[in-house]
Amino acid sequence: MAGVGKLLKQAQKMQKSIEGLQAQLESKELDFTAGGGAVKIRINGAGKFLALTLDPEFLKEDAKFVSETILQAVQDAAKQAKEFNDAEMQKVTSAFQMPGMF
Repeated sequence: MAGVGKLLKQAQKMQKSIEGLQAQLESKELDFTAGGGAVKIRINGAGKFLALTLDPEFLKEDAKFVSETILQAVQDAAKQAKEFNDAEMQKVTSAFQMPGMF
C-alpha cells in the first residue's frame, strides 16, 4: 500500500500547486482590443472581466455594428483568457503523473 500513500501525497501536492496557480491567475490581468482599438477589455486569468472601455467616436457608429463588435470582443477575450488559463493549468498538472489516472 506504499504506492497509495505516494499517490495521495502527489495528489495533495498537485492540489496545493493548483490553488497557488488559481491565486496567480486571479491577479494576472490580460488586455484585449477589438475594432481597431475602439473596444478595450481587461480580464483576469481566471476569466473575470475587470474593465470595458469604448472609444466615444465608436459609439457614433450604427448601433447594430457597435453591438456586434462589442459582443465579438467579449467572446474573443473570454476565449483567450480560457486558453491562457488552460495552458497554465496544464503546466501544473502535467508535472504530476498518476499511473492509471491520466
